[in-house]
Amino acid sequence: MELQDNQYYIQGIPIKEIIDTYQTPVYVYDTEIIKRQIDRLKAAFHVPELGIHFACKALNNINILKLIHQWGVGLDAVSVQEIWTGLKAGFKPEEIIYTPNCVAPDEVEMAIELGVQINIDHIETLEFIGHNYPNVKIGIRINPHVMAGGHEKISVGHIDSKFGISIYQMPLVLRLVETLKLKVNGLHIHTGSDILDAGVFNLASEIMYDTAKKFKDLEFIDFGSGIKVPYKPDDVRTDVEELGEVLSKSFNNFCKEYGKKLKLYFEPGKYLVSECGYFFVKTNVIKQTPSTVFAGVDSGLNHLIRPMFYDSYHHILNVSNPTGKPRVYNIVGYICETDTFASDRVVSEIHPGDILCFKNAGAYCFTMSSNYNSRFRPSEVMIHEGKHYLIRQRETMEDLLKNQVEVI
Repeated sequence: MELQDNQYYIQGIPIKEIIDTYQTPVYVYDTEIIKRQIDRLKAAFHVPELGIHFACKALNNINILKLIHQWGVGLDAVSVQEIWTGLKAGFKPEEIIYTPNCVAPDEVEMAIELGVQINIDHIETLEFIGHNYPNVKIGIRINPHVMAGGHEKISVGHIDSKFGISIYQMPLVLRLVETLKLKVNGLHIHTGSDILDAGVFNLASEIMYDTAKKFKDLEFIDFGSGIKVPYKPDDVRTDVEELGEVLSKSFNNFCKEYGKKLKLYFEPGKYLVSECGYFFVKTNVIKQTPSTVFAGVDSGLNHLIRPMFYDSYHHILNVSNPTGKPRVYNIVGYICETDTFASDRVVSEIHPGDILCFKNAGAYCFTMSSNYNSRFRPSEVMIHEGKHYLIRQRETMEDLLKNQVEVI
């Protein structure tokens, strides 16, 4: 998003035109940024075969998925519903990796029947597959017991995490593989999100390589993701080029030791789409108390829960008054809860009716939205090749009531 002549633009389109056309609240996605991130990640690695699979839980609009597929990226799914969505978007079963957690055997069976690559992180599920589907190739998600990530709620590779099979349980896994003749074709690892240091990835990779030596028929090693993007103008980010150099070197050395060229997989979500997203809201009121000035907007935790759930930071701009006098506000929503987007935030002076923009709104924003307080979920707009498109309609009262069954 660029500021020119006191007006903001995305791909040359004035924000005012977008707001006048679609109203607020509205999510807007700049596809140029997604393509930029894909190209950068691909260029950073030098391995026999790199497979990027987009973690679609981050952003699941089918139009975005179709573009990502066109740009040579596969899909990372965590539910059978995400698999169905991916197939609808044009992904082939072999382009989809399914890594569920705490699901029942019937969902695993559905994924098997659909023909996708499955990663298992549950001992009993391994036994179920061995007894019922002995010819199906499976990957195993291991828990390396590495604490990583920008927040405890997005750190998923530590010893108390529900994700993955502990590395200390590998002797049991290997006995099951041998006894049940399991066809293990890959290993998966994911330690958390917002990881800055390539050394954390390297540490996890060494654990992965040591484990991989115990499996003789691997085809891929999957490092999940966790790449940090910037949230503030002066924020730090993962050095993707350094990460690519470090991991490519260690991976290529391991392949030589293993005696086979394996595929290196990554499953980025936030890295690909976080920066492409902008969430626009309208200021309803300016409310002052003895100690605080609140800017209340036409949205809330029902549309953007990350600040309340993860204490996440979203940079906020007043696009209606970009060069106004800086003032300090608490930006809050209209939900009957404490739904504070930002506290003590410096923003150009805000008046009722002004349009505010939340940046980094492409990942885990709309997909985590709800109808709390019986509020409608917002519309989604895609800006692609200099044109804007409505890709999800704003909900209506009919949408809110359509699955309710009146019995009285």
